[in-house]
Amino acid sequence: MYKFFKITLIVLGVIIFGIAVLVFSFIQSMKPDKDKEEEVKVQAEKYLKDNFNSNFVIYDTLFDNMGNFGFEYAAKVRDTVTETQFLVYYDDEKNHMVDTYIAEKWAKDLEKEISLFIEENLEDSTDLYVFFDDKIGNEFGIDPNNPRNYKDFDVEPTIRIRVPRKKSDEDEKIINEFVTLLKSEAELQHGSVVMEYIAENGVILDDEWWKDF
Repeated sequence: MYKFFKITLIVLGVIIFGIAVLVFSFIQSMKPDKDKEEEVKVQAEKYLKDNFNSNFVIYDTLFDNMGNFGFEYAAKVRDTVTETQFLVYYDDEKNHMVDTYIAEKWAKDLEKEISLFIEENLEDSTDLYVFFDDKIGNEFGIDPNNPRNYKDFDVEPTIRIRVPRKKSDEDEKIINEFVTLLKSEAELQHGSVVMEYIAENGVILDDEWWKDF
């Protein structure tokens, strides 16, 4: 009996130790590496010096510990004139540094053009999100010091509208009118509009509604 109890304690001890090691390893993997943060800052500083004017400054770094982005570390940069915030990071596929400046700048520009329609036709608590491909500026070879306008290019942004309620019979009519606005005033030829039904506490209230144009 004593021998069985002793073996049980040893097995439990090994299991508890193993769990502790796994927990510790997980916690450590969630923490950023200071050397890698400094490395991406140095790379980003050189990239900014070669491609941007003095209005752009690094203010922080981003560590993607959940695999949500196409990078592990990125430098956070701010345009001190427009207050546009974006990322600079090393692209493993292209083997060079890239930035999300044009994507963020154009998203802000488009939001300004369409926000009034959203305010007038949907609830006050509606959230609006505009997304362009992160690397669109690099792919089009756009000079960040002369970002131009998204209307000058054949782009396909995704616009997500989040409302804190369930679907309404009026939603299709609203979205169709919205697409008409995007084509006429925003001068977009293609894109996607997504209506999300999510409560303020994050609970999904209904299936999202998607329309491509």
